[in-house]
This record gives sequence, structure tokens and C-alpha cells, in this order.
Amino acid sequence: MSNLNLGAFCMSLTVKDIHASKAFYEKLGFVETGGNISQNWIVLRNEDKVIGLFQGMFDKNMLTFNPGWDQQAQPTAEFTDVREIAKQLTTNGLELNETPKGESGPAYITLTDPDGNQVLIDQHR
Repeated sequence: MSNLNLGAFCMSLTVKDIHASKAFYEKLGFVETGGNISQNWIVLRNEDKVIGLFQGMFDKNMLTFNPGWDQQAQPTAEFTDVREIAKQLTTNGLELNETPKGESGPAYITLTDPDGNQVLIDQHR
């Protein structure tokens, strides 16, 4: 099986109170680096560890990968397009919940692991 380059990794957490969750993770050393709290989503970082907090957007926590980004959310010189990743995953026998739209540019796919954990592969460029 070939090695898939999925890009940056983030744990996307569904939270009940984004302000309380932000305060909690800040006490663990995380700093807000992106998102928009007025839209009920933010990104927090502690060195190369990344957590996204999402209030009212998802039903469950998700593992999130971002092709084309490094762990500091900077573009990488080379990356595997999410459409190619989708082809490889289906070739490997995985069923996708969402398939990528368009022929290039931003797109995403979703799938569910055997234990019901949601996986999002979200390409921003």
C-alpha cells in the first residue's frame, strides 16, 4: 500500500461552549491562531499540536487532515491533491461519505473509521 501524504493534522472538537473550551485549552498552553469565534469556530496551537474548536457545526469530534499545508498552516511546495487521495482510498477499499467537487482547488472528503470516528480531509488550496 502506498504512503498517502495527508498534510497537516488537527483534532477538530465539537464543543458546547466555545468560550469555556478556549479558556480551558489556553490553560494547557494553546494560543488562538485562526478562525472566528463570532462564527463559533477557532483554531488553537501549542507548538505543532493543533486543535480546532467548533460549536454547533458538527455532531462528533473529527480527525482532520489538510493536504497542501504543513503543521504550521503554511503551504507546502508539493502535495497530493484531495481528488487523488480519494481515488487511492476507494482503490484501497474504503467508502467515502463525501467526495471532492471540481477538478482542482479547494475540496474535501469525509469518511468514517470502523469505530464511528469521523475523518475529514480538507484541502484549502
